[in-house]
Amino acid sequence: MSDNTMYVTKETFDRLREELHHMKAIDRPASSRAIAEAREKGDLKENAEYDAAKEAQGMLEAKIKQLEGAIANAKIVDTNSIDTSKVTILTKVTITNLATKKTVTYQLVGEKEADLKLGKISAASPIGKGLMGKVIGEVAEIQAPNGVLKFRVEEITI
Repeated sequence: MSDNTMYVTKETFDRLREELHHMKAIDRPASSRAIAEAREKGDLKENAEYDAAKEAQGMLEAKIKQLEGAIANAKIVDTNSIDTSKVTILTKVTITNLATKKTVTYQLVGEKEADLKLGKISAASPIGKGLMGKVIGEVAEIQAPNGVLKFRVEEITI
């Protein structure tokens, strides 16, 4: 993986584009209106409402720039072309922690899609990096703050 490339599904890419469109078409004009309304309320030097509106606009513009960058660096991965002979982005991998004998299944996703509650971990996370390229039966040794964790790959699916 290159530093800036963000691997996403088509659905996530579309959601990011919709979010960007909403920010530009709805949030940006609303921010401008809030600044105009605050400006009408008098002296700008002592107008906290104006300062707050300008700050909110700055944060919105920063979010827009960040989202534009993410979309520009996004690479859509087709789930039909995923090789399940080894752990790659968007595969679901069932692993067993060799110390605790606990078995869990994770899907490796891009950073924007990571959600541990849904069993989705970032391919850029320590566990994600450690599992990438592994095949069924192989043991991944992952450096964690409390030592080395060992996981055996049990199954790889889409």
